[in-house]
Amino acid sequence: MTPGALDLQAIRRDLHRIPEPGFQEFETQRYILDVLARLPASRIDVKTWRTGVLVRIKGTAPRRVVGYRADMDGLPVEEATGLAFRSERPGYMHACGHDVHMTVALGVVEHFVHHPVRDDLVVVFQPAEEGPGGARPMRESPEFSRWTPDWIIALHVAPEYPVGTIALREGTLFAGTSELFIDLIGQGGHAAFPHRAKDMAVAAAHLLVQLQTVVARNLNPLDAGVVTIGRMEAGTKQNIIAERARLEGTIRALSTESLSRMKGRIEALVRGIEEGFSCRATIDYGANYRQVYNTPDLTREFMDWAAREGGVKVITCEPAMTGEDFGYFLETIPGFMFWLGVDSPEGLHSAGMNPDERAIDIAVSLLTRYFTWKIEQDIAV
Repeated sequence: MTPGALDLQAIRRDLHRIPEPGFQEFETQRYILDVLARLPASRIDVKTWRTGVLVRIKGTAPRRVVGYRADMDGLPVEEATGLAFRSERPGYMHACGHDVHMTVALGVVEHFVHHPVRDDLVVVFQPAEEGPGGARPMRESPEFSRWTPDWIIALHVAPEYPVGTIALREGTLFAGTSELFIDLIGQGGHAAFPHRAKDMAVAAAHLLVQLQTVVARNLNPLDAGVVTIGRMEAGTKQNIIAERARLEGTIRALSTESLSRMKGRIEALVRGIEEGFSCRATIDYGANYRQVYNTPDLTREFMDWAAREGGVKVITCEPAMTGEDFGYFLETIPGFMFWLGVDSPEGLHSAGMNPDERAIDIAVSLLTRYFTWKIEQDIAV
C-alpha cells in the first residue's frame, strides 16, 4: 500500500452507516481492524480492549509515547439527513461526528506508517464516549497502561465553525458533567381521598422548581453551572394519586468544586422533600465526566504553531457546557482537545447533523504536520 491509498471519504461513509451504542461497537471495531490489516504489519502493533482498539505506530528511535484519541459510538437518534449513506441502524446515528473522528485517526495512522517519526505514536479508538463512559476504564486497563502516552490530544467536530477553522483555549474547554436520576416513592391512592395518600406528582413538582435554585442561589454569579431536568414522569391515570415519580436530568459545571457543591445542594433539597412529603427518595448520578482541562503550555504552543504553520484559522473560544469523557485522559496525562470546524447546517446530536467532509483531509494534514514538528522540536531541545 502506498501513502494516501486509504479512501478516507469512503471510510467515513462506511462508518456512518453502522452507528452502535457504547460498548456495543462490535461491527465498528471489526471495520477498524480490517482497515488496519491493510497497512504494513511490520510498522504497527494492534491491541483490542472491549470494543475499542489501540494502535502503536513504531518510532524509529523512541524515547517517548505520543497519544491521539478518537471516540467510536453513535447516538440513539433517528437520522434525517437524506444522505445516500445514511445510517443503516434504525434509531441510531453518528449525530456527534464520531465517524469523522475515527476517519481522521485512521488517516493519521496511515500517514505515520509510511512516514515514521522518532517517537512511538499510539492512536486510541475509544468506545462508549456518549455513555456510560469508556475513557476512565480504558485509561485504567492493562492494555492502555502498557502504552500510556506522555502526552495526548484529540479533536471534536464543531458544526458552528467553517471548514478550515479550529477553536480551543487554555484551561477548561468543556464542563464536568453528571447525569441525574431522582426517584420519589410515596403512597398511591384514589383521587377522591388525597388525605390517605402521599402524592409524588406534587412532590416532584415542588422538587423540580427547587432544583432551579441550585445554580441561581448557590454558585458564585461569576462561575457557571447548569441543572436541567429533561424528563419527569409520575402517575398512571388521571384519578389515581401517583405513588412514584422520577426526574431525569443533567448537571454541568466548569470546575470540579462547583459540580460537587451543586450535588451537595441537590441532596439537601431531596432530603427536604423526603421530610416535607413523607416519602422516600433515591439519587443516581449515572455517568460522570470530568471537565476537559487543556494543559496550558501545550495548548498555547499548539495554538501558536497552528496559527503560524497549520494552514487553519485559530480561534480562542469560550468554555462550553458540553460533556466529553476525554477529560479522564487529561486528568492524568498532559494534553488538549480542540474543536474542528465542519460547517454543518444542524448541530451536534441533531438528526440532521451533516459535517462537511473536506474537514477530514484538513484535520489529517494539521495533525500529522503538528506531531512531526512537535516530536522533532522536543528531540532538538
